Amino acid sequence: MELLQIWKDAVPFLMVGLKLTIQLTVLAVLFGCIIGLFVGLGKMSKIPLIKIPSVIYIEFFRGSPLLVQIFMIYFGLSQVLGHSVDKFWSAVAVLSLNSGAYCAEIFRAGIQSIERGQMEAARSLGMTHVQAMRYVILPQAFKRVIPPLGNEFIAMMKDTSLVSLIGLVELARSGQLIVSTTYNAFQVWFLVAIFYIVMTVIISEFFVNRMERRLQAGDRS
Repeated sequence: MELLQIWKDAVPFLMVGLKLTIQLTVLAVLFGCIIGLFVGLGKMSKIPLIKIPSVIYIEFFRGSPLLVQIFMIYFGLSQVLGHSVDKFWSAVAVLSLNSGAYCAEIFRAGIQSIERGQMEAARSLGMTHVQAMRYVILPQAFKRVIPPLGNEFIAMMKDTSLVSLIGLVELARSGQLIVSTTYNAFQVWFLVAIFYIVMTVIISEFFVNRMERRLQAGDRS
């Protein structure tokens, strides 16, 4: 009974942190997918002025720790601008840039997994390269990148815990604040873990798997 009471008292505070975690995750992956699609296409480009910056961007954000990136963007921009920047949008910016690097590789792999004959067939029908990519290659590639994009969403949801270091009270930080006042470390952190697990299951089972089934049904119809 004591455990249930601890959880009952903690849930309202954790829900506030969970809301911020979801907001950060959705915005980061949304912007990350947009950035990643163009950067992924840029990495496949044969034009050095497009390919080289794309490769540098991917290697930088995949090769350096996310924590370093958060500090660099938040504190670095504050120093350059001469005043503090908004914590929420700084977090969204750095998480989006980080997610964009991983999404770029996901999209690149998905596009390159499509048989070369698809592009050649589209071009033989009179389509330009851009039209063939838009109407033939990308729709097929999108179906193949759904599982890794789902994994990226889950990974980003967990990585949002790092933004607590610049003062944002997301799910993990909410748990830390509750523990600091109640000293019920195991009970509270176990509940926080359950929150993350439930969100992971929801994303995996009710979003990724359902979307895959719908697309497969569309192919058969």
